[in-house]
Amino acid sequence: MSAVPLEMTEGVNVIVGQAHFVKTVEDLHEALASAGPHVRFGVAFCEASGPCLVRRSGNDPDLVALATGSAEAIGAGHAFVVYLREAFPLSVLNALKQVPEVCTLFCATANPVEIVVAQTDLGRAVVGVVDGLPPAGIETAADEAERKALLRRLGYKL
Repeated sequence: MSAVPLEMTEGVNVIVGQAHFVKTVEDLHEALASAGPHVRFGVAFCEASGPCLVRRSGNDPDLVALATGSAEAIGAGHAFVVYLREAFPLSVLNALKQVPEVCTLFCATANPVEIVVAQTDLGRAVVGVVDGLPPAGIETAADEAERKALLRRLGYKL
């Protein structure tokens, strides 16, 4: 097994999942584009049969390049990578889950992330993810108050 670190830049979130079928990249593109006109994204999908290409799409060339490089580094059949800017994963996760080809989502994060990959004679597979840092302690009353205030500042709670 090995760990593949994904490149994370300021203001960018990443979603990693697994799907099946060559039309996945187009369906993911449509789901992301339908989430709102402000969402900037890049998508890449590791085709697992036929020419076995990394298929790519998006509306932001830098994010398409990030997604393509990450998908190629992961190198696991049917894995896909989405990079987002000007949107949080929360805004697109349900739309992605509704894409018929999507089998699972491994992570959605802005944290440092590593994809744990296993290799066999057949190929590579995503085994799991390491998403962010371990806990530094238990939430205090002050931490809870700050969390609640943050959610209200961001507009997620009234």
